[in-house]
Amino acid sequence: MKTIQAELPEQLYKKVQSLVKEGWFRDEEVILSEATRRFLETHESELMEKFLREDVEWGLHGEE
Repeated sequence: MKTIQAELPEQLYKKVQSLVKEGWFRDEEVILSEATRRFLETHESELMEKFLREDVEWGLHGEE
């Protein structure tokens, strides 16, 4: 397991706290881990395409 620090807008943090307080999640770490996992699962193909396009562009034109 790796530890990271993150800054969240106040309103988003309040929603995280509320979900934990209501018992939907054990703690803030669990909700942020779950949110990250879901984001990566649902955006994997578009992220890969973006990174591949950037690599090809760099390969064709070099670093600017």
